[in-house]
Amino acid sequence: MKLDMHCHVKEGSVDSRVSLDEYITKLKAHGFDGMLITDHDTYKGYRYWKNEMKGKVYEDFVVLKGIEYDTCDAGHIICIMPEGVKMRLLEMRGMPVAMLIDFVHRHGGILGPAHPCGEKYMSFTNTKRYYRSPEIIKRFDFIEAFNACEPEASNEGARKLAQKYKKPGIGGSDSHKLNCVSMGYTILPERVTCETELIALIRKKVPIEAGGKLYDKTTKDRIGKASKLLAYSFWFYNKGGELLKRRKRRKKGKIENPMDPIDPIEIQYLKEHNS
Repeated sequence: MKLDMHCHVKEGSVDSRVSLDEYITKLKAHGFDGMLITDHDTYKGYRYWKNEMKGKVYEDFVVLKGIEYDTCDAGHIICIMPEGVKMRLLEMRGMPVAMLIDFVHRHGGILGPAHPCGEKYMSFTNTKRYYRSPEIIKRFDFIEAFNACEPEASNEGARKLAQKYKKPGIGGSDSHKLNCVSMGYTILPERVTCETELIALIRKKVPIEAGGKLYDKTTKDRIGKASKLLAYSFWFYNKGGELLKRRKRRKKGKIENPMDPIDPIEIQYLKEHNS
């Protein structure tokens, strides 16, 4: 089964120019069987699929729910939660990576670093958390081993990281523009129809192939050295957001217990898999 496991759609990511309809149409045309929506700190793109598109078109194409979470100390982390599990706290960026790992695992999910050898502040190996606690990488469930928007050196470093720590390597396009869609892929040895089945496969460490072609029209390539400003801008954006969201996360705990945000249909599943 061929998936793109790093997708940004304009219904969910403000920096994406690709609609969900365009994304799916192009992926199907290039032989893909599904996609994992990984918008930045939100499930809006997936909600759009679920509420507006699911069941209407795209037979045999699987759309799965994920998120690209901005931690305050370890860059971007891709999180995948079981089918039906609500994780509203994941839509409030800025948790430390250790807390994020505990939170995701407690609720039956898996996670791993996106483009781990990429830009400073955005990528795990170029953050303070990696240098201070390099062993934390062992707690991840997978590593993004191929990202179409990263240079070859970054992807090679990611592949070596996955091999060193014996982690499944996934791949994706990280597309924000239509001409990048379908350039990165993950091939699973069997078909999955929901997030729960995908999580089970990755946990079993089945053979997974990740690869694709590099996209050479990224913002970083076009603006050259000035791209460093983007990295520092991200740090200020994320740090400021972390401070603002911290209070909201605390308030959210009064509205909905953050340690039990689970749909009733999933309670039995979690009991069985956590026993």
